[in-house]
Amino acid sequence: MKVAITSDHGGMVIREEIKKLMDELDIPYDDFGCGCQTSVDYPDYALPVAEKVANGEYDKGILICGTGIGMSIAANKVKGVRCALVHDVYSAKLTRQHNDSNMLAMGERVIGPGLAREIAQVWLTEEFEDGRHANRIGKISEYESKNG
Repeated sequence: MKVAITSDHGGMVIREEIKKLMDELDIPYDDFGCGCQTSVDYPDYALPVAEKVANGEYDKGILICGTGIGMSIAANKVKGVRCALVHDVYSAKLTRQHNDSNMLAMGERVIGPGLAREIAQVWLTEEFEDGRHANRIGKISEYESKNG
């Protein structure tokens, strides 16, 4: 597994915490910024990473901004992306098991680094259950193909 991670100015603290976690778990990743404290536009960071995940360059992507909302909305505009906005461990588990999410969005102003770390660890290690859930994901992909 290879992960792409990025944040805007509002998610830099949690981004660093998640990078430490991935180092500990020996999960390869690339960090796509941002590297500044000044205000930046979240689509400039979310969209390129979402495209890298959608085209298979990376298996998963993690996005962090102030609330996670903007990043998740932007990422979900990219065909092939299933980005889940998660602020609790249970949702992190189920979005992998049931939705086969390939991107995770979190909000630094909503959760702290400790919880973000727990969420990311569960999300990075849970597997898709397949079975009945594969049919549902297939319906989303089919719709996307016809209307994307």
